Amino acid sequence: MLNHYAKTASFTTKIGLCVNMRSLPWYVQANPDSFFPRCYSLCTESEKQEFLEDFRRTVASSILKWVVSHQNYNRNRSRRREEARQSDTGPRKDPEDADEKFRSLSGQLVDTACKVCQAYLGQLEHEDIDVSESSKEELSEDEWNDLTQQYYSLVHGDAFISSSRNYFSQCQALLNKITSVNPQTEIDGLRNIWIIKPAAKSRGRDIVCMDRVEDILELAAEELPTKDNKWVVQKYIETPMLIYDTKFDIRQWFLVTDWNPLTIWFYKESYLRFSTQRFSLDNLDSAIHLCNHSIQKRLRNDQGRSPLLPGHNMWSSSRFQEYLQKRGRGAMWGSVIYPSMKRAITNAMKVAQDHVEARKNSFELYGADFILGRDFKPWLIEINSSPTMHPSTPVTAQLCAQVQEDTIKVVVDRKVDRNCDIGNFELLWRQPVVELPPFNGSDLCVEGIGMKKAKRQMPPITNFNFPASLCDAQLLKVRCPSAVPGLVGGAPRGAVQDWKREDAKVSRRTAAP
Repeated sequence: MLNHYAKTASFTTKIGLCVNMRSLPWYVQANPDSFFPRCYSLCTESEKQEFLEDFRRTVASSILKWVVSHQNYNRNRSRRREEARQSDTGPRKDPEDADEKFRSLSGQLVDTACKVCQAYLGQLEHEDIDVSESSKEELSEDEWNDLTQQYYSLVHGDAFISSSRNYFSQCQALLNKITSVNPQTEIDGLRNIWIIKPAAKSRGRDIVCMDRVEDILELAAEELPTKDNKWVVQKYIETPMLIYDTKFDIRQWFLVTDWNPLTIWFYKESYLRFSTQRFSLDNLDSAIHLCNHSIQKRLRNDQGRSPLLPGHNMWSSSRFQEYLQKRGRGAMWGSVIYPSMKRAITNAMKVAQDHVEARKNSFELYGADFILGRDFKPWLIEINSSPTMHPSTPVTAQLCAQVQEDTIKVVVDRKVDRNCDIGNFELLWRQPVVELPPFNGSDLCVEGIGMKKAKRQMPPITNFNFPASLCDAQLLKVRCPSAVPGLVGGAPRGAVQDWKREDAKVSRRTAAP
């Protein structure tokens, strides 16, 4: 038995998973945007253009979010000002106090953002089908650049919209509509941050986070010093669930023992990997935003990080469930997190099934990485082949040895005994056997006419003048007795002698002259 399958790049590489998730609705009645952050390949011009349009739409919706959040912020502004007057430091300047270090932006920015969002909603409802290309009111490149630059100033705290309160109701209504049709509205946040990854690398190598579209496109234009110089860009989850103000992800194992029929086993135990730094969107350093142990093990834990987090930066899923239980959220693991991870794995494998070489007497253990949103909803980030089994921490020392032993139970022991112990594995999906319709060979009938190529005719001989009697004699010789109808077994002996006697007479007449 072999512990590897061939041609698994359709889900074990970042670009393969990115491309194949778009085909999910053809296999399963599910929306990939509900569990996989939208992703684009930057190796083609069409993909770059799709990413650019997505980035610009997110800019527009982020401006609406700024208006709504800033209005909620202003509701408590009077209370904060009163507290500031009573303090020794004096009143604190507010962005709307017309301080010289802030630039006031016109309400036209909000109008343009609302226009873009309304056009986006119209596209989703197919309202643009009957509208000609010439009549569509689209922004020019200069208008998009101006909108983007104003947005940068707004979200980075260099500017504010003085009349934002006048747009609160309109922005709130548009955001509610967008949220109802786009399940990723919550994870988009305000900063429009994207994560750029090499298409076929692992262990977090060369992964960066960026929030400016010009920097992303410039990076995509650079060639990597490898044979696979492709980049993918994926929407960064700006609102992750945090534990003691620190980001984490979940490494979840699953086992595939057959691709035809597809058979998936899900492991009941998993582990969490924490960042060494406290979470912040003001700093896009990978040490804060990437939880891969191969990256974090080279860094020291931040001094300001909570001492309640382990020094080796790992928790088992059992320890995580205890954490949720203490905060009154213990039911979230069994009702939201665990079943959602199982559905995401099943959907991803169904899409990849047609691309993998379905070799018998084989199996493979994979490691999927998830990040939880603030609503406890898991988001599939990537799937790794050959996940590390190195006992780097006390958590992995126990779990990695256990999952390897349980894998042998499933792929070896279960061949002999179907009721044997399979450890912490549970059967996640086994494809139903497809019954082929009965075939009746008599229903197939082929009819036709045999055809032969015509023989080439010889031209007539005209340069010899034979006497008529000789021509008659030669004709009698051609018509052999076996070819004469009615003569069975050949001509009588007397008839043959008459022909020979006639031949001799003809020969004497022609030889006399």
